[in-house]
Amino acid sequence: MKPFDLNSYLQNFAETLAQNGDPRIAEGAAAYMRNQSEFYGIPAPGRRKIQKEFLRNEGIPPYTLWKPFTESCWEYPYREVQYFGMEVSARFIPLSSPDDLIILEFMITRKSWWDTVDYIAANLAGRFFRFHPELARASTLKWMDSKNLWLQRSALLFQLSYKSDTDILLLLDYITELSSENEFFIRKAIGWALRQLSKTHPEVVRNFVETHPLKPLSRKEALKRMNN
Repeated sequence: MKPFDLNSYLQNFAETLAQNGDPRIAEGAAAYMRNQSEFYGIPAPGRRKIQKEFLRNEGIPPYTLWKPFTESCWEYPYREVQYFGMEVSARFIPLSSPDDLIILEFMITRKSWWDTVDYIAANLAGRFFRFHPELARASTLKWMDSKNLWLQRSALLFQLSYKSDTDILLLLDYITELSSENEFFIRKAIGWALRQLSKTHPEVVRNFVETHPLKPLSRKEALKRMNN
């Protein structure tokens, strides 16, 4: 079997994006993201349509290339290639081994901004820990201790889709530990996590908010669903 040519694969994808990009949209996207990255300028629906056709024609990299695939995606200056990398990575989660956690941590801590980190936390890390529940507590405790903003935000958000399976004590412990932080992305994540928890455990959230000091933004976001 012919070896999978990762460089050509990503180069072809990047060229396809470039051919469909709009400089005006790219400029607006970069400004919206505070110029953290360059963009080709393709709105998400169009980008996903391009991705779907590309994957249909070219397939996905083998699972054995997951790590170099994501590392190569992160080398590109254009954000849409990182979106491609993380969305393709979702296909590898059911095949993953515990050792693959380093790939998720790589994606969280490189070229970090909310647009990638939030997807990775909820859709990749959250699912990964479903397949490897024995890793969830110890790994996210390390994220909390790392003092890395984006790992801490991920520790708060990885259970967003867990609903009744949420480890409530773990989540509330993390929120309590970070509740005095002034960093916007932490305050916002605390509120988001509590608001999501309120969908299944409203009284837990209400009691927690009433009995624990929270920043105004966190408190407002936490109660938004219950107050509407």
